[in-house]
Amino acid sequence: MKSKVVWKGGMAFTGKADGDYLLSLDAAEAVGGKDLGFKPLQLFAIGLAGCTGMDVISILRKKRQDVTGFEVSTEIQLAHEHPKVFTNIVIHYKVVGKNIDKDAVERAVDLSENKYCGAQAMLAKTADISHKITIEDAA
Repeated sequence: MKSKVVWKGGMAFTGKADGDYLLSLDAAEAVGGKDLGFKPLQLFAIGLAGCTGMDVISILRKKRQDVTGFEVSTEIQLAHEHPKVFTNIVIHYKVVGKNIDKDAVERAVDLSENKYCGAQAMLAKTADISHKITIEDAA
């Protein structure tokens, strides 16, 4: 995997990885930015949610769960001192569907957390990671 950022002035950058997709990065006005893009640590949070989300939905599909809605959100605490690494992460999985098997969801989350999600494996080196699961019936 390769990535790069190109400085656009101030604290703004355009980021690119292996594909042709671009994203804007910037900083808050308080530190010289114009708040016109993602902050780098926000991308870590989105990457974590995306990584585990893709694992869990893939596993639930294989388990033939009738998922009609799914989202993953995170609540993250940062260290008070530099470097401001993630110290505590709560991942919330919200699964909506028909007759969703709670055990299937818990197993999918466990597999993502302990086997498949590289983002969780990396972040677990500096942060305590826990999760919450909400299942809603779509009936």
